[in-house]
Amino acid sequence: MHGAGNDYVLLDARGQDRDWPKLAREMCDRHYGIGADGLLLVAPSSVADIRMRMFNPDGSEAEMCGNGIRCFAKYVVERGIVAPGERALRVETGNGVLDVVPLVDGQGRVARVRVSMGEPRFGADDIPVRLPEGARGLQVNITKVPLDINKRALDIIAGYEVKLDGHSFRITCVSMGNPHAVAFVELPVGQFPLQVVGPLMEHHPMFPKRVNFHVVNVVDRGRLRARTWERGAGLTLACGTGACAIHAASRLLGLTDSMVQLEMPGGVLEVTWEGRGPVYLEGPVEEVFEGEWGE
Repeated sequence: MHGAGNDYVLLDARGQDRDWPKLAREMCDRHYGIGADGLLLVAPSSVADIRMRMFNPDGSEAEMCGNGIRCFAKYVVERGIVAPGERALRVETGNGVLDVVPLVDGQGRVARVRVSMGEPRFGADDIPVRLPEGARGLQVNITKVPLDINKRALDIIAGYEVKLDGHSFRITCVSMGNPHAVAFVELPVGQFPLQVVGPLMEHHPMFPKRVNFHVVNVVDRGRLRARTWERGAGLTLACGTGACAIHAASRLLGLTDSMVQLEMPGGVLEVTWEGRGPVYLEGPVEEVFEGEWGE
């Protein structure tokens, strides 16, 4: 399945006990396996309707996946694992329980999904970020929009200058349950050497849990264009939690209004954040094929 080109293998893992990191590495390999940006598992939950686990292609387990949870919702609804009702699905993730609304057509198919992705967190400890001793995280004026971020300005990493491989840019850091660094750049994102700078940023010592890195062009106050280097996956066509982090960062810096169309190489995602409460992500989701995995 894929959401805006961000593709996943989905398995009903209820009642199964396997070496999931190993299986993720094998299945996600694009040359010797199926090929995917991650492995999503359907698991039982004692606190929600269903639980989603997500493993990156390198076998590491991610806390959350925005495009993945939309694929997950389509999978569990269309296969009758969870019955859609008038209320949202409650899905347990590594970032808590999230409300997911599958938009079902007259044939019972799910073409789009809207997700309440939780509140963005800007504190350095929440992300986490470890700056060099004496470094100041806040190096630009943050927006006058009344954002409910519940953090002192000194705890925020905004406009922090980073130099890597001869390139200089400023990052703003956000947690959407997983760590993100966002750089708003003048160079068209298609020309930015993300395949070179991305892995250097992912493994930068300031990020003890590594980081998802995004380069972004501001088209106007309602439209952004971005590319992503995902932690544990590399270059991806889209990133759902990244889209939310990008919009939260843009709002923090006063660059956008509450709703944006975010253009990524794989498609367009709609992201809404009023400056307080959860970020909402909506976008398309498609099933590509199904089959059996031989072992």
